Amino acid sequence: MNNKTLIPYLILIIAPFILGCPGPVKEENKNHASANSLSLDAGNEKYGIKTKESVVTWKGGNLMGSNNHVGYVYISKGELIIEKDHLMGGTAEVDMNTIEDENHERDNGLINHLKDPDFFDVKNVPFSTIVLTKAVSINAENWKVAGNLTIKGITNQITFPARIKVNDGIVKLNGRLVIDRTQWDIRYKSGKFYDLLADQTISDSIEFYIKIVAKK
Repeated sequence: MNNKTLIPYLILIIAPFILGCPGPVKEENKNHASANSLSLDAGNEKYGIKTKESVVTWKGGNLMGSNNHVGYVYISKGELIIEKDHLMGGTAEVDMNTIEDENHERDNGLINHLKDPDFFDVKNVPFSTIVLTKAVSINAENWKVAGNLTIKGITNQITFPARIKVNDGIVKLNGRLVIDRTQWDIRYKSGKFYDLLADQTISDSIEFYIKIVAKK
């Protein structure tokens, strides 16, 4: 397989949720921050994710910065839980069969390689999921979100920053999630597991830019 079929830094998800994880909440913001246990009670409302308006953009590539790739993958279903305009939790399911490149193509060497066992093994594990478990409000629109991301049947904890707006029954969430793909057993041409790859080494980092629109 030539370099053009190599995956990006690793990218999903999912949601299509998007800008490097922030550091600890600054001291001056602590009085304004709220940590929420994401359980559903009488005061919470469910907002269904609008799959046609939501998308996860992925980015990955070679470790040396050349031969990078960008593309998209789509949420098949999900919901956010909101209480008094605050994010309380949520779930999203990503259909890995919808992986496409930046030209929205789904049947080429790159995409077919991403779907095979070297990467996401989509035939055997067609869906990835994210479950939000905790949210800390930094200010009116900026949140630090924690959850569990499952890819290839492997679940790991993740955190990512997100901008969240709730207005007139519509929630808009944009976040950036960066993961180490090897934690989900995606080892293809990783410098951690293979020697002498030189400029063919693929970055272990995948970036996901998550855009979610949810409505009551």
